[in-house]
Amino acid sequence: MAARWAVLGLLAASVATAAKESVLNMCMDAKHHKTKPGPEGALHGQCALWKDNACCTAETSMGAHQDQSYLYNFNWNHCGVMPEMCKRHFIQDTCLYECSPNLGPWIDQADNSWRRERIINVPLCKEDCELWWEACKDAVTCKENWHKGWNWTSGTNWCPRGFTCQPFKYVFPRPADLCEKIWSNSYKYTTEHWGSGRCIQMWFDPAKGNPNVAVAKYYAQNGRDASPAPRAVLLLLPAALLALF
Repeated sequence: MAARWAVLGLLAASVATAAKESVLNMCMDAKHHKTKPGPEGALHGQCALWKDNACCTAETSMGAHQDQSYLYNFNWNHCGVMPEMCKRHFIQDTCLYECSPNLGPWIDQADNSWRRERIINVPLCKEDCELWWEACKDAVTCKENWHKGWNWTSGTNWCPRGFTCQPFKYVFPRPADLCEKIWSNSYKYTTEHWGSGRCIQMWFDPAKGNPNVAVAKYYAQNGRDASPAPRAVLLLLPAALLALF
């Protein structure tokens, strides 16, 4: 019996290790994502940072740069034209979401018709949140949460009746409000800095490598808040346990 428990302990450790490793280079199960990450030499514009290993295609990267893109029919200009400096940050946000293979530790199940998985509480670097807010503080919107509650009767999103357009700095008084609330807590504001290895970077120099690889590894080993991705555990554990008996 003691030997069996020893084997079970070793097996549990190997399953945990495999689960941690399985989230280090993966794509979420969502509308435009590839099944597995890989090179994409022709990624467009700001998405080119991920060309060496991407979850997006060249076509998706083109869509990320278009106003009212075919990707989601989302209209950035629902309260007037979004300033270009602000839009750059939303494009970068889209590129990170669509292209990054380093978001595995924060992937959760989703109940949307257009995706089976989503990201939640991805720890964004302080600079990313603050630069995003600074570039967009005078842009105008009518909603705090852009994931839901729009008027879609025209086929694209418009402000629902009773909602007033106002500057971002009033809708999102702090950088943390923008990063955390706009996409239903997909991101989490942190005080960690670029290069710390403890926060995901939207912006980086690809010539120096992708810093998010190390960040994903750190959180996979230590848990986004202490636990590995449940999807990997559920896939691996039953077969392993059955083999013991």
